[in-house]
Amino acid sequence: MSDSLSVTADPALAGIAPQERSTAVWPAVFALGMGVFALVSAEFLPASVLTSIAADLSISAGAAGQTVTVTSLVGVVAAIFTPIVTSRFDRRLVLWALISLLAVSSILTALANGYAMLLAARFLLGLSLGGFWSMAPALSLRLVPVKSVPRALAIISAGVSAAFIGGGPLGAYLDSLIGWRMVFALSAGLAGVALLVLMATMPPLPSQTAPKLGTLAVLLSRPSVRLMLISVLIIISGQFTGFTYIRPFLEQVPQLGVAAITSVLLGYGVGNVIGNFAGGAVAARGVKLAIVSFALAVAALALVMTLFGASPIVAGIAVAAWGFAFGFAPVGFQSWMVRIAADHAEAASGLLTAAFLVAIASGAVLGGLLVNLVGGLGPISYMAAATFAGAVLVLVAGKEPPRP
Repeated sequence: MSDSLSVTADPALAGIAPQERSTAVWPAVFALGMGVFALVSAEFLPASVLTSIAADLSISAGAAGQTVTVTSLVGVVAAIFTPIVTSRFDRRLVLWALISLLAVSSILTALANGYAMLLAARFLLGLSLGGFWSMAPALSLRLVPVKSVPRALAIISAGVSAAFIGGGPLGAYLDSLIGWRMVFALSAGLAGVALLVLMATMPPLPSQTAPKLGTLAVLLSRPSVRLMLISVLIIISGQFTGFTYIRPFLEQVPQLGVAAITSVLLGYGVGNVIGNFAGGAVAARGVKLAIVSFALAVAALALVMTLFGASPIVAGIAVAAWGFAFGFAPVGFQSWMVRIAADHAEAASGLLTAAFLVAIASGAVLGGLLVNLVGGLGPISYMAAATFAGAVLVLVAGKEPPRP
């Protein structure tokens, strides 16, 4: 494939670095990770309580899964426009407002008396999720010295990994004990704690730039940015086609009960936490290596689940290994973004977030169709094909971006 599609940094970025701090504000970085944990837990709670929501509101599992779609689609718009609309405000104030919106969303979800109210609550979550994610990785460039940015990104991404425990096995377990509505009430409480931590640790971060829509055009004109976004759309859509409907797979193929599903999802979450830090180490050696390794591993594991997933042992081990592999993805893609667009960090982070959310939304839509038409194996089979195709794309078209 021609070099016009290769993963290379724009020559104009040579020598460009963010305004570097002499010391790192690690408590604020951990606070960002906690905010991400609260948001992503709320985003993917429907995956662990899917059947309970469907039964309570008298809707299909596919319709319940579309709550993830709504959140993601709204998040796309929020990710792109939040840095622009809030450009005059201190970034910490914006973060506080976005986490507060998360708390409101979770409360409304817990009180939902019908499908329309549930979708409205998830609409608010999309605003919070897209806005926060569009800013968190970019702000790491202002909280730590340049040499510490990979570690900061790994800490922020660890919030995603931890959320697969909070929003996965813990959500399923608590659902069996106190019901899905109380699970979302607890999510609102978690948002309140995250808000307090952010208020206590985040230093003043006045806006340094005024992002415009033209900035997005500048970024999209770069072949390296375009390839990054395309690879996200392919690989992450496959990942979340499978993950959004993991519970129907576990119920229908290995035919696991609630306790066993909770254990399997815990294995996914623990594997993801470990994989996040392992992925950070691999991404420090090579961004391309981290992304291709993740995508190929998920494709192979999805194939194993498709062929041999009727065995509870095989399914459990494969899901845990899948969680480990996905730990490479957030820090890998964020490191890629930082290397190729440091001169427009917030706008580039917004584009990356938007691509992730479009991929998640499309995965949830396709997965809903597949699970309704062919059952739990459908989303897993598509995941195998999509992640393999994305791995081939990055392997063939990608070149390692230069280090900052």
